[in-house]
Amino acid sequence: MVIMRIIWFASQIAFFGLIASRMVAVEDYFRYYVGGLSVMTLYSAAVFIGFDIYEEAEHGVFEYLLSLPVTRRQLVLGRSIGGGLRAFIYVGPLICISLYVIGIVNPLNFLLALFSLFLFAFGVSGMSITLAVVIKSSDRFDILMGVLDALIVRLSTAMYPLSFVKEANPIYGWIANFNPVTYAAELFRWGAGVESILSFENPLLPLLGIVLFFGFFMFVGIVLYDKSIEGGGWR
Repeated sequence: MVIMRIIWFASQIAFFGLIASRMVAVEDYFRYYVGGLSVMTLYSAAVFIGFDIYEEAEHGVFEYLLSLPVTRRQLVLGRSIGGGLRAFIYVGPLICISLYVIGIVNPLNFLLALFSLFLFAFGVSGMSITLAVVIKSSDRFDILMGVLDALIVRLSTAMYPLSFVKEANPIYGWIANFNPVTYAAELFRWGAGVESILSFENPLLPLLGIVLFFGFFMFVGIVLYDKSIEGGGWR
């Protein structure tokens, strides 16, 4: 999986990024796209924690987890944070490649952006766990996550500026305004210094959006996952 993501990431930069930057009449679009590509890859990696939930249920790991000397909230919180941290470790080298291409203007801004990416990864992991314990079917979960990936990523500013999205359809632009992928992508670009076509003038707004996204799905994921492992059951 790691090798495939590296190949996909490199090909996206080398082919789509370079070609699109010559086609799209936007200043500094190549660096803009590379920043969004990092967030798209982080989102896809963080989603995989949901598939781990099904493997645990299939192999009877729930009973073992319940025997550990930790509370259930600590257990669920650890699974969510662990999923986000694992995704960040997977994507970390790719983010370094992005920074090499984009560069960093203000290190302090980038540290804040990096913190927001951690929260974003944890929030996506919580969302994945929440959907997994609600659906309880690996096939349906796989289909749903594929649909969500197509919609959430493309109805954001990860690939195109907000003005382009609004021009395509005002509804798309409205969705992009409240999309956590948009918040993460804009903060990453802001931290790296790609500020010519940012959608938010105040970086605190997308940061607040990511904090709310993280808090909501962490809380909902903990509650639902806690109920699902009650007595070691999954049905």
